[in-house]
Amino acid sequence: MFPKLFRKTPLAWRQLMKEKVRLAVAVAGIGFADMLIFIQMGFEGALFNAAVKPHRNLQADLVLINPQFQTLFSVKSFSRERLYQTLAYDGVKSVSYVYISTGQWRNPETRLDRAILVWGIDPASPAFSFPEVQQNLDSLKQLNNVLFDRAGRPEYGVVETFDKTGKFTTELNGKEIQVSNLFTNGASFAADGNVIASDSTFLTLFPDRKPENIEVGLIHLKPEADVTQVQAQLRAGLPKDVLVLTPEEFAQIERTYWANGTGIGFIFGLGVGVGFIVGIVIVYQILYSDVSDHLPEYATLKAMGYTDKYLLIVLIQESLILAVLGFLPGFFLSFGLYQLAYAATLLPIEMTIERATTVFLMTIVMCVGSGAIAMRKLRSADPADVF
Repeated sequence: MFPKLFRKTPLAWRQLMKEKVRLAVAVAGIGFADMLIFIQMGFEGALFNAAVKPHRNLQADLVLINPQFQTLFSVKSFSRERLYQTLAYDGVKSVSYVYISTGQWRNPETRLDRAILVWGIDPASPAFSFPEVQQNLDSLKQLNNVLFDRAGRPEYGVVETFDKTGKFTTELNGKEIQVSNLFTNGASFAADGNVIASDSTFLTLFPDRKPENIEVGLIHLKPEADVTQVQAQLRAGLPKDVLVLTPEEFAQIERTYWANGTGIGFIFGLGVGVGFIVGIVIVYQILYSDVSDHLPEYATLKAMGYTDKYLLIVLIQESLILAVLGFLPGFFLSFGLYQLAYAATLLPIEMTIERATTVFLMTIVMCVGSGAIAMRKLRSADPADVF
């Protein structure tokens, strides 16, 4: 029906083009609303992805954690004995472990301490799939050598100096350590930066820690083993003081904590809602003004036999045109802002097809909904008022 109407008389398009200034204002308003929605969704997605990036880069088929684990910010440990018990199950090839704790990193220039997340791994059993970590495992075997997160906050004072000199010495928890190389993970809700050390270095940095208590157990399966089947066997056989998860399930626990256990998810959702409401108000005002200015013409069309249904379709066509015209600048501006935000923060913020499609559909709903509301004014166009 829509193509047929456009082919006969593009009434909706002509009405919009007649008032070019009004059209430009509408497009700018919708573009701004879309940009606001894109930015809120983009930062929410980037921060959530940053929070679970280390989880998804764990080199394991299954993960063992404490059932009380909620977030890396307040990690819970369990006995390493539970991890070794998994070796008795069919399909399990080998195991390794990860220590996690928060340390105090000293910037050697400012002498200020800053919290940093410290990961302790066995260099002989790789725990992470980060390429830089894989390439520098031998350097971790030297006591008090660590790998530093290149994408951490600049307040740590590491990256610029290391890139220039190839070395960096500072204090972590009051002990002198040497940065042997860099890797890239990024800041997150849990920490402004990350450090990877060997298990020996980790226990030196945290002398009060018991070696037999670990935070994450990594289970590597044989090539022919079925992950789901082995996971079910481990869940049935191991005591209930540990959880057996896939790396993605482990990541979702962290994401769920920040999305639902804090106000962060609500704040970003509120921002999306505000952008949506702003768009509805702008489009409604434009369409309402357009209908008010053309009430005599609409009344004439009614007198000629055109129904409210036809006029509603014209109004919906205007809404769809505004949705497309407003979405395009909002999309491209947001894409540019994503690039600027990534360059400034190194947060994994990127435009995705799923997000672009979601915002486009929201824009259509926003504009069509505004058109439906404005239709109430259109119904008041009475031919008797004209003739």
